[in-house]
Amino acid sequence: MKGMTIMFRGKRKFVLLLLLIAVVGGLFYRSRNGNGNGATTTIERGNVVDELILSGEVKADEHAVLKFKTSGEIDWIGVSEGDWVKKGKKLAQIDARTLDSALQMARADLRAAEAKLARTYDDLKGHDVDETFPQRETRTTVETTKDKAYEAVIVAEENLKGATLYAPFAGMVTYLATPYTGVNLLYTEAVVELVNPQTIYFEVAADQTEVTKLKVGQEVKILLDSFPDISLSGEILSIGFTPKAGEAGAVYRIKVSLTPPEGQVDAFRIGMTGDARFILSQKEDILYIPPEFINTNTEGTYIKVGDKNNKTYIETGLEGEERVEVKGTIKEGDIVFD
Repeated sequence: MKGMTIMFRGKRKFVLLLLLIAVVGGLFYRSRNGNGNGATTTIERGNVVDELILSGEVKADEHAVLKFKTSGEIDWIGVSEGDWVKKGKKLAQIDARTLDSALQMARADLRAAEAKLARTYDDLKGHDVDETFPQRETRTTVETTKDKAYEAVIVAEENLKGATLYAPFAGMVTYLATPYTGVNLLYTEAVVELVNPQTIYFEVAADQTEVTKLKVGQEVKILLDSFPDISLSGEILSIGFTPKAGEAGAVYRIKVSLTPPEGQVDAFRIGMTGDARFILSQKEDILYIPPEFINTNTEGTYIKVGDKNNKTYIETGLEGEERVEVKGTIKEGDIVFD
């Protein structure tokens, strides 16, 4: 009896499998022959929007990475990360004793060169017209020595000045290389990073076929990856007149204002990414369908109305990402097949 029960169950599973294959095959046959109807949609009436979506990131007009002009040992630090500083505030300084000594030596060399030049002019007084070649050579040599000494003073002054960092604008200290004195830094290393959050904007890049469709003052909707559920408002502040450097083609910078979410004034961070949606054109109260239901052949553009085999030729108008305007012998509510 046990063996018969097992055989019976095995046959039942086999029959069920055959039925399942038959049902799936029938559905496939019907869909291929137009009797299964397939995917459908309805011609609807509403608004169609043609949008341009460009990716970009958050930047700031007042954003600076500050470095010392010469390498040296940190002698003084006057800020911490997160501090808000005023324009012109002293931020950090390296040990400037060697640089100051170099400046004093350069000034001494300049005084000596000036004295020698004055003596040379005195020796050559009265020879403005009949100056000999040796005299001219002597005068020129002394003059160039004085000029070199003067330029050496300028360089030494700039080096000493570069030993101290000042805030070029009011802003927040977002990075500090080290909070400790006595640390050696190279002139190539970033010491302080400063950002003014009030100058933050959103930047995207538009190629030459897109940039002509945009204009300053145009409204923009921005969706940041950091705030996926919040649509932010903005407008185009400026459109680059020359292409961005380093791009393969002609690509132009578009600056867009960025308004923070309500109650989150400090929500944005430099480098945040997202998309900006620019409305290029829109129409209201028109017939539309999804673009995937529109077909073309040698005779024109058509849709399948009422039946998969009923090709109805139409005209298309404004095209959006999810909706396309349709015109012709069609009406709202018509069923369209794929």
